Amino acid sequence: MGDDLGENWWEDGDKPGASHTDEDNIVRDKKKVKSMLKQASSRKRSPQVVDEQAPKLKKKKQPTECFLAKSEEEAGSGEGPKKQKRRRKKKISDIAESGPGTPDDLRKMIQKCLKSKRLAIEMEECSLPDSCFLPVNDLTHTLASYLKESCPKWAKLCKNHSERNSLLMLIVCGSAHRVLELIRLLTSFKGNCRILKLFAKHIKVEEQVKWLRNGINHLGIGTPGRIKTLIEQDAISLDSLKYVIFDWNWRDQKLRRMMDIPEIQQDTITLLESGIIAACRAGSLKLGLF
Repeated sequence: MGDDLGENWWEDGDKPGASHTDEDNIVRDKKKVKSMLKQASSRKRSPQVVDEQAPKLKKKKQPTECFLAKSEEEAGSGEGPKKQKRRRKKKISDIAESGPGTPDDLRKMIQKCLKSKRLAIEMEECSLPDSCFLPVNDLTHTLASYLKESCPKWAKLCKNHSERNSLLMLIVCGSAHRVLELIRLLTSFKGNCRILKLFAKHIKVEEQVKWLRNGINHLGIGTPGRIKTLIEQDAISLDSLKYVIFDWNWRDQKLRRMMDIPEIQQDTITLLESGIIAACRAGSLKLGLF
């Protein structure tokens, strides 16, 4: 190793070039130290960055947790959207427990459906007088007891009735299933009268027209659409008709009344316009809301 350094190597330190090399080395050492310090500081900062990111991730999760907590609190207090939906469903049951239908309910329905189609003068012709309504069902009656109270002379009317293509009473309900149920409820009221089923399910119009033309019938129970069709075909004359009873207060499994279904409501309005309103205004026909 001494041979490589050359002769008088110890004297090189006195030369001016030697100091420059030492200064360069010192500068390099300082740079290395600085770089090492930077690396060390970056390494020390990196866990801090991770630590700062970790709570940020937690903060991102916190809103969902807070939202769930709020939703549970709102569900408990009844202010959340889910609770509002449940309340709306409960309101339907509240409606089911509300009072019976009144003549004003029928008048409002007629006005609502015909207001956009008729002039004010024509709307006066569709108004129903109080005298045309039977007593209101207080929801304590069966169909038989209600009709016995509202039509005390029913047996005499049936005995004197001898016209074809006519009925003494029409009971209007929302479905064929309800028609069959109402027929069973009339056992103690009907006596010797003849009852016709007037609905569209499994029964053709032509067959019902034959029943009306070939026999003497007293009471018809059916849906407004089919009854309207039979009146339009002159199979049912309104001259002998004395009573029209609407199955107003009964509700199906969805807690809907027959007038809550748009199709049935529209058929009922058309049925009323087919001559029933005019007969009520003339005083020859009574309306009942069962």
